[in-house]
Amino acid sequence: MRFTPRQCSLNVPVALTEALSNAMLRGNADNPLKRVHVRVRVDSAALIVEVGDEGTGFNLEACTLDPTAPDRLEGEQGRGLFLMRKLMDRVECLAEGSRNVVRLTLRRAS
Repeated sequence: MRFTPRQCSLNVPVALTEALSNAMLRGNADNPLKRVHVRVRVDSAALIVEVGDEGTGFNLEACTLDPTAPDRLEGEQGRGLFLMRKLMDRVECLAEGSRNVVRLTLRRAS
C-alpha cells in the first residue's frame, strides 16, 4: 500500500498508542464511563486515523512541548504529542460535536 515497513511497524502504532492514551487519561480524565472513538480511513493519498474523546479539547501548539529540552528531560509529560508530530505527517486537533478529535495523517510514499 506504499507505506514503508517502518511506518507500519513503528510510526502508526506508536502515534496511535499515544493518541489513545491521551484520549483515555487526559481527554476522558481516566473515567471508565466515557468512551473513546476511533475512525480510520485509507485512500489513494494517505492513512488518516481519528481518535475522539469526550473531553473539552486542548490547544495543540500550546500542549506540544519539546521533551528533549534540558528542563524537561526528567519530566513525564509532553512526550505523546511530540512523538505523534514527529512520526506522522500531520497532527490536528478538532472539535466534532461533543467530542474532541485528534486526527493523525500519514501520506503514502511516492
